[in-house]
Amino acid sequence: MPQQVKVHKRIQELHPEIENEDVLAAWDTCYSSARRSDSAFDDYVVIGSDKKGRLLQLIAVLESDGSWLVYHAFTPPTDRVLKELGLTENRKRKP
Repeated sequence: MPQQVKVHKRIQELHPEIENEDVLAAWDTCYSSARRSDSAFDDYVVIGSDKKGRLLQLIAVLESDGSWLVYHAFTPPTDRVLKELGLTENRKRKP
């Protein structure tokens, strides 16, 4: 049985360009995800693409009933999140 994914209403309030369907598509096409070690909660960060081809970063929490609540979505993903997921290289600059 697939896990239920809920999208918090504040995402569209803060980012009207990101619709619920965009969040669900990005969740379904997850390229990379990880549990956030610096969080006091059981948060996960996810990178996926929506049906428009945009990369979205999502932050979700696993609720006690087994469903996921996505409470943050942003596009494009921040450098911090890309580094957190190991999707960027740390290159030393040449002098």
